[in-house]
Amino acid sequence: MSKILTPNTLAPDFTLHVTADQTLSLSELKGKPVILAFYPADWSPVCGDQVALLNEVLPEFRKHGAGLLGISVDGVWCHDAFSAERKLHFPLLADFEPKGAVAKQYGAYREKDGCCERALFVLDKEGIVAWSYLSPVAENPGVDGILDALEGLSK
Repeated sequence: MSKILTPNTLAPDFTLHVTADQTLSLSELKGKPVILAFYPADWSPVCGDQVALLNEVLPEFRKHGAGLLGISVDGVWCHDAFSAERKLHFPLLADFEPKGAVAKQYGAYREKDGCCERALFVLDKEGIVAWSYLSPVAENPGVDGILDALEGLSK
């Protein structure tokens, strides 16, 4: 398993595609907490369950002023279809080319499988990792750790 970024580490900035002609940079979200959810692949059963849960709990994240970004190595067209089918209300970012470059910066890339780990990060308003968690790839990590971390930032 990978060694992901740990708390009190400055999160590396990145710019990834949301659509074929639209990008999003982490730095655009500075000033509010951000949740980064790296996941292995669109359309896999566990990933589908995980993003559905994140989507369901999104109003709770927003109560803390937090943004949520899903990240995998799938391309924008795959993300678009997956997001539409799942009716997601948060962006999925394509860490597609160079493949896994952002995931590698976060220690969240599975070299032998060529996909992202199932890794979660909560960043504070300054872009510092407040909490991180690496889940076994076959397990949905849930949202309790994210909510606890956001509560801690609100204190």
